[in-house]
Amino acid sequence: MKQKFLVLGGDLRSIRLAQMLAEDENKVFSYAQERSDEILDNKLIEKCSSLKSAISKAQIIVAPIPFSSNNESINTPFSDEKITIEDLLKSNKNKIFIGGSINEEIREKLNDKYIDVIDIMKREELAILNTIATAEGTIEVAIKNTDRILQGSKVLILGFGRVAKIVASKFNRLSAMVTCAARKSSDLAWIKAYGYYSLNINDMLYDLKDFDIIINTVPQTIIKEKELKHMNSEVLLVDLASAPGGIDSTTANNMGLKFVWALALPGKIAPTSSAKFIKETIYNVIEEKSKKVE
Repeated sequence: MKQKFLVLGGDLRSIRLAQMLAEDENKVFSYAQERSDEILDNKLIEKCSSLKSAISKAQIIVAPIPFSSNNESINTPFSDEKITIEDLLKSNKNKIFIGGSINEEIREKLNDKYIDVIDIMKREELAILNTIATAEGTIEVAIKNTDRILQGSKVLILGFGRVAKIVASKFNRLSAMVTCAARKSSDLAWIKAYGYYSLNINDMLYDLKDFDIIINTVPQTIIKEKELKHMNSEVLLVDLASAPGGIDSTTANNMGLKFVWALALPGKIAPTSSAKFIKETIYNVIEEKSKKVE
């Protein structure tokens, strides 16, 4: 069954998603994307003149990924209009609301206004698929910010979750010398089983000077001034974790170390592939909900 979607704001992933949903013969409405030539030129997508009108026409609202950068307004890089979260807290009991990386307090407020609120970034299938673009984007960051080839480079990856596993695999296939650091004994065992060098995060201090590239995936600050002082001055630090990040960026920058906070890589380096993954996940959500109704 074809659906009526409103794709609201968002980055290039949202632009490509709107196009893909329309190509699948869904009815697609667009709002807060007026600075995108791809949307303006697409005759399959209906451009709405007001937020109220746009919401009223759709069954499913697809909000930005990430939803907001300030928890006050949603992300609308292709629009001059500011859409506050309060604007979305209207009575829309018959609408499904899908967004990404939604603050929990905001999600609870939205839950009171919509029939269902889904944070798509918490879906396991999307999280796994997004790691591919994150890993490839990390390679791009490493190449652009070093003056040496990756083959033979000593790379340390902090953490061994889903992102770290794929990042380690990609760097390993490029013949980098990969070390992964974790705390849990089971993770350290898996690191060895994969054939990587291993470090215990709690005991890695004096080993940090040996690495050319250090990549963090841990969502809490574990690299502080003490650790930064033990690194070589030419090291490249890449943080893939969301705020506050795993590396003390202020101290790293003050020390003159090369630091890159590489956030939202899937949307930056592979918006078309990322949009496809998002579309497939949205279809999975719809199918699951239709089965529950049955």
